[in-house]
Amino acid sequence: MATKKIAPPAVVVPYFRPEALKFLRNLAKNNDRAWFQPRKAVFEAELKEPMLAVVRKITDAMLDFAPQHVRPAEKSLFRIYRDTRFSNDKRPYKTHIAAWWSHQGLQKTSGAGYYFHVSAKEVIVAAGAYMPEKEQLAAIRHWLLDHHADFRKLLRSKSIQKAFDEFEGNALTRPPKGFPAEHPGMDLIKCRQWGLATTLPADAALKPDLAATIIRHFKLAAPVVDALNSPIAASLLSKKKVLFGLH
Repeated sequence: MATKKIAPPAVVVPYFRPEALKFLRNLAKNNDRAWFQPRKAVFEAELKEPMLAVVRKITDAMLDFAPQHVRPAEKSLFRIYRDTRFSNDKRPYKTHIAAWWSHQGLQKTSGAGYYFHVSAKEVIVAAGAYMPEKEQLAAIRHWLLDHHADFRKLLRSKSIQKAFDEFEGNALTRPPKGFPAEHPGMDLIKCRQWGLATTLPADAALKPDLAATIIRHFKLAAPVVDALNSPIAASLLSKKKVLFGLH
């Protein structure tokens, strides 16, 4: 049976058409190259190009509140292709389209940054430090020894509580080795990541104010992201000084 052709939008706008969510629903049911390849042009028109338009609009706004995270849209956009080399799940495609704004200088590592993705089921908006590398994890934990109260205050602000419905900590069951078990900030120190997230309905992706909604969330989360990046940046600076013999 011939694939029904869908006329692409005449102008790329920073939000999605219903055809984008339909494509993702069908991709979830037909996650293989034989289905995707003949429809790659539909993916480009309905998902990739609108996503880039959204990312560009968000990035322009970030000049005001997160200038160290500004980068070309193509660098923020994740590929639709899954890395299956070390996974038992060999499905070749992700069933969402996503973007991540890393801090300048930390593009090849983790650090704290900003993220959102669109799937057929939901739109997720998130910000924070996810799966930080070992040295970055240690830097944040040591920073929290003295700054846990200030960081907790950021997390408990009314604006954050209203905008985000989840704190993603992925905490250890025991205090990390070398840290005092009775420390008042231990609940934060035990975390293996520090992220804020909220889930919006899928049809939020179809609304003209999609970018504005994400920008609003990112702007509210900016103090949290900046706080998490401060000890990482300090540890990198200290490492460079030692490397170049500058004490």
